[in-house]
Amino acid sequence: MTEKILSKREMPERLMSKIYHDMIMPEETQKIRMEVREFVNKEVIPIAHELGARTEDKKHFPYELIEKMGKSGILGIPFSKEVGGRGLEYPVCGTIVAMEELAYASNSLAAIYDVQCMLCGNGLTYGSDYIKDRYLKPLIKGEKIGSFATTEPDASTDLSVRTVTTTAEKVGDKWIINGRKRFISNSPVASYVALLCRTGETITEFVVDLDAPGVTVGEPDKKIGNKGQLTADIYFDDVEVGDENRLGDVGKGLRIALATLTFGRIGIASTGVGMAQSALDEVVDYFKHREAFGKKLGQFQYWQFKIVDWMTAIENARNLTYKAARRRDEGLEFPEPESAMAKFYATQIAGDIARDAVQAFGGYGFLNELAADGSTYKVAEIYRDSKIAEIYEGTNEIQKVIIARQVFGKEFTG
Repeated sequence: MTEKILSKREMPERLMSKIYHDMIMPEETQKIRMEVREFVNKEVIPIAHELGARTEDKKHFPYELIEKMGKSGILGIPFSKEVGGRGLEYPVCGTIVAMEELAYASNSLAAIYDVQCMLCGNGLTYGSDYIKDRYLKPLIKGEKIGSFATTEPDASTDLSVRTVTTTAEKVGDKWIINGRKRFISNSPVASYVALLCRTGETITEFVVDLDAPGVTVGEPDKKIGNKGQLTADIYFDDVEVGDENRLGDVGKGLRIALATLTFGRIGIASTGVGMAQSALDEVVDYFKHREAFGKKLGQFQYWQFKIVDWMTAIENARNLTYKAARRRDEGLEFPEPESAMAKFYATQIAGDIARDAVQAFGGYGFLNELAADGSTYKVAEIYRDSKIAEIYEGTNEIQKVIIARQVFGKEFTG
């Protein structure tokens, strides 16, 4: 008889409560965690495999789930009451633990949340009351999907005037936008985009409706992971927007984008923690049941020591991430070096642990689905999803450059 290793996506015991003692996050944040975890257990876990396994297509986007997140108040965690948010004392901390809980179940959903709230949503907070009423409040309610565009075919890490080719030219009381953006998350299903443009010799942010004349959104990219997170190119051909759609002052767009991406990279660090914790939990559960040479796999000292290394790495990554979040909540727009350290370290250990987790599962770890019984193995999904976390919202190499500048000074490092 063929042994059935796991039923179709049964969730293992969550080990965080046993092995992590939170001395950093305030009580408010810990309550947010449990609220989001309850939502994830009820609404996300039953469909998490489908979110991560189906081919990228607009018809697969979880609209209903985003609406539920809006109605439950999860989309409002980062925001003030004035715009329809929760008005938390520690909104960054709340957002970070929400991201961690979402990524534990589905990094695709965490990435959607990141763009909706931490990138597009945060960018919109720099806008006028008109922008907050028209664009931000519907986003927080889950009625509209937002996107955030900085990257271009030939500009991503370097967002300077010399590389950004998407332009906004002032003509009368209007701005005329031309150019192209790439890898824009949520764009195939979004209603609008917070957009970085070159305005002469400066950089400025705008919000642009994606159904405006002259805007074309491409088909979703086909990726190796994060399949539930849709990305595509956006083309702008003489797109006309009013000055009321400008985010912040002319020439201040790069600072807005960088501050927003710094917020986002703390979120990406938390997804690394969530994915790493999920991989650890999956492996520990498997090791309690799978046998080789008359012993449970978890009884082999080699794997025990591996688990200890993973636990220690996750502890360090979580603490770094939470510290960066606390510093941001204290009013530091750029909480360095912690945010950069958290981003590169947490996402790196997520990839390392996921790779070893696939090895631990053997052939089962290499499967999307076992044909014999329809069972699935989450470590394969984590392995695919974890790689993008080392790349987007500032590559890990760039994070190391940021940290080095803290040590030597920008004048020295260049």
